[in-house]
Formats: sequence, structure tokens, C-alpha cells
Amino acid sequence: MSSRLEWLGSLSLEDAESQLLTCCASRRWARKMVANRPYASESAFIEAGAIGVAELEWSDVEEALSAHPRIGERQAKAETSAQEDKWSKQEQAGAADADPEVLAELAAGNVEYENHFGHVFLIRASGRNAAEMLAELRRRLRNSPAAEQAQVKIELADITALRIRKLLGHI
Repeated sequence: MSSRLEWLGSLSLEDAESQLLTCCASRRWARKMVANRPYASESAFIEAGAIGVAELEWSDVEEALSAHPRIGERQAKAETSAQEDKWSKQEQAGAADADPEVLAELAAGNVEYENHFGHVFLIRASGRNAAEMLAELRRRLRNSPAAEQAQVKIELADITALRIRKLLGHI
């Protein structure tokens, strides 16, 4: 077992939940992850995180979405931790220096998406530039609500796995 996994396992229930909420802001997800400690390996922990996201009810996903800023938005949400804010900025680095026209289109697209689906546009932004994210936003606006909810869960699982790796010190 890694020292970071041991560290997580040694935390109190409340402290472990607080750490895990920086990876996925669903309290149900964090509580389940804490309750299932210890994990045999880091890969088992990461896999459990992805499975846990897939099993969330939509209301739990909406809770997790509340911690995610809009793509291209530099202002953190009030309810996010400093760690979540730092990670969001790192993950959205591909949008930081985008052409102002692309950023304006992203801002307008975010509003259109939220009006259409009722929640923030979620995408694993790491490794993507602003134009790629904009193209994906436009494509996903054509999804049915059910298809989009399924896609959001996939994106949330990807982001959660990335953040678990960050929590464990791999990134």
C-alpha cells in the first residue's frame, strides 16, 4: 500500500470525507468511498471512485456539478475549497490563453447549455484546448437529456479519477 493511501486510510471519517470531496463534491460518493476503506491498492481506489460515480443518482451528480465552474470562467464558486479551485484552474489551463472570440463563444455556449439542460457544462478539460471544448459543447447541445446525463457521468468519473490521482500525489 502506498504512503498516500495509508495517509488517507488513517484520517478520521470527517477528514477523509473532506479530502475526497475535493475529488468529487457528492457527499454520497465521498461517504461511500470512506466507508469502503481500506483499499488494497491505488488502482483499486481509483477504480472504486469511477464505479461510485457511475452508481450515483442524478441528484448526487447535480450536487457534484455545483462545485464545477463554467469552462473558461476564472472565478471560483463560493462553495469550492481552495484545493478544488486550484485543480479546476490547472484542468482548464487549455482555455486560459484562448482567443477572446473563442472564450466569448464558450461563455455564450455555457449559457445556452445551462438553459437547455439545467446544469453546468461538464467536460474533462485536462489536455484539451478551448476550441476542442467549444466543439464538444456544441456537439453535446444536440444530445437528448438522457444521453447528456449519461455523458456527464462519464465526464465526472474521468475528472474524479484525475483528481484522485492528484490527491495521491501522482500528478
